[in-house]
Amino acid sequence: QVQLVESGGGLVQAGGSLRLSCAASGRTFSRSPMGWFRQAPGKEREFVAAISWSGSNTAYADSVKGRFTISRDNAKNTVYLQMNSLKPEDTAVYYCAADRRAYPSSSYYSIRENGYDYWGQGTQVTVSS
Repeated sequence: QVQLVESGGGLVQAGGSLRLSCAASGRTFSRSPMGWFRQAPGKEREFVAAISWSGSNTAYADSVKGRFTISRDNAKNTVYLQMNSLKPEDTAVYYCAADRRAYPSSSYYSIRENGYDYWGQGTQVTVSS
């Protein structure tokens, strides 16, 4: 059974930092892209960041570019999201996602929800002003 388990969320003041982790189990994702999405109250889930299986290619939503960094450790089957200079508008439930397919290209990733097959349960991030 494949599981993605996020951790690291919490309450932080504006300007602060958090590091989210997403540990995968049940299979390896060392040749699969992974991503982070978020959903704020009353809003649709939106793309935050994505990373190719090699880690060589990444993408970010404009709203987080320059503040968030996605990375991965394939040996640990884990993807991370370092969030700096947090703003109240970053408040949301953050979800980790993984593509079930293995790709020969080390540069591929998707920024779309339908590009991912496995999802975590989410971790709450609350940024106070």
